[in-house]
Amino acid sequence: MAVPENVPGHSAKHGADHAPKHGTDRAPGKAAGTDEDARPWRPLRRRILGGVSVFVILAVAGLMFTMSASLARGTDGRHPENLAELVESESARVEALTAEVSELDGQIERLSAADPATAVDPDLVASTRVAAGTVAVKGPGIRVALDDAPPGDYGDQFRPDDLVVHQQDLQAVINALWAGGGEAMTLQGQRVDMTTAFRCVGNVLFLRGRVYSPPFVVEAVGDPEALQDALDASPQIAVYREYVEAVKLGYKVDQQKEISMPRSESSVLEHAEPVGGATTGQDAPATGPGAGPASGRDAS
Repeated sequence: MAVPENVPGHSAKHGADHAPKHGTDRAPGKAAGTDEDARPWRPLRRRILGGVSVFVILAVAGLMFTMSASLARGTDGRHPENLAELVESESARVEALTAEVSELDGQIERLSAADPATAVDPDLVASTRVAAGTVAVKGPGIRVALDDAPPGDYGDQFRPDDLVVHQQDLQAVINALWAGGGEAMTLQGQRVDMTTAFRCVGNVLFLRGRVYSPPFVVEAVGDPEALQDALDASPQIAVYREYVEAVKLGYKVDQQKEISMPRSESSVLEHAEPVGGATTGQDAPATGPGAGPASGRDAS
C-alpha cells in the first residue's frame, strides 16, 4: 500500500533507508571527481600562491637595493665607516700626496739646473723660497708650547672653555712671532706659510687633514731675543698668561740654538703671479694664518 509522504512517523521509520550517504549527495547529472569536489581547496591554494608571490617580489626588491648601493659606493675599496677611520684614511692620503709633491719638486730642481736660461740670482732664489716655505730650513729660534689645564676642581668662577687652549691663543703666538722677525715657522711640526689654515674644535686641532691634541707646539726661526720680546709685548698673550696663573694653562717658551723645519706641504699657488718682476720675500707678513688679534679668550 502506498503511504502518503505527509503521514506522521514515516520519516522516523524509514529515515535510515532514505538518508543520503556522506560524500554521495550530488545534484542530478553531476559525476564524481568534478570541479565541485575541488572547491574547498581553492582558498588554501590562493593563499599559498599569494605568499610565494610576495616573497619573490621582496627578494627581487632587496637584490635591486643591494646592487644600487654597491654601484653608488663605487669600486674604490673599503670606505671609512666612522670618524676615526675617516681621519686615518685622510691622513694616509695626505702623506702619499706629500711624498708625490716632494718627488715632483726634485724633478723641477733637476730640470731647472740643467737649463742655463732659468739661472737667476742664487741669493734671491734662496730668500724667496724660504719666505714661501718651499725649502727646508734650519737656524736658531724659539719654541712655544701651549697646553690645557690639568684636571681639578676650579669652582664655578671658571667655565670649561677657560681650561683649554683655543684657536685665538695659537693665532696670538703665531702673529707675535711673525711680528718679532720670524723667518720661518712650524705648527705641530708642519711648515706655516701664507696658505696655512687651521681650526680648533674644543681642544682638538685640525691642520691640513690631520688631527692633533695638546700640547700645541709653535717653532720659529729668527733672533731668539727679538722673538721673546715680541711674545712678551703681545696683549693677547698677556691675557692668556693670566689664565696660566689662574688655572695652570700650559705656557712654556724655550730658546733653541738650532731648529730644523721641513718644507711646506701646501705652497703651490694656481692663480697668483708676480706683478712687475720678482720680489725678494724679505718682508715677512706681520700676521700668520689666523684672522688677526682677538680680545679675551672666548671659545672657538
